[in-house]
Amino acid sequence: MTEFIWPVRVYYEDTDSGGVVYYANYLKFMERARTEWLRSLGFEQDELIEQQGVIFAVRKVEVGFKSPARFNEALSVSAKITSRGKASLVFQQDITRDADGKLLCSGEVKIACLDAERFRPASIPQEIITVIADGV
Repeated sequence: MTEFIWPVRVYYEDTDSGGVVYYANYLKFMERARTEWLRSLGFEQDELIEQQGVIFAVRKVEVGFKSPARFNEALSVSAKITSRGKASLVFQQDITRDADGKLLCSGEVKIACLDAERFRPASIPQEIITVIADGV
């Protein structure tokens, strides 16, 4: 799987009283990148619920913070699958500052595929597996 990159701009609302990105917002940036990765493959999450009866949910997150991002900075958020199971995907995600390429935050995120009604593990739809199978 090739690395997917999504651009993010830091807005005032993303920062804390010290003028840096509030730690929880890095997780939001990572979420956006994974959503856009899925969209880039031709899958919309609302359609997956309606047509396949599945949702994706975060199961586990491990994040390391290296350096702060500040208001109005342009960032790049990566998403790369490092492993997959029948009902899960593990992503390596990095957030870097565009101006100097500095790594600001790095994380590993495990995503579970769930039955949208019962919230129990469900197999990742074959259509998605087919699209990503060559790179994992």
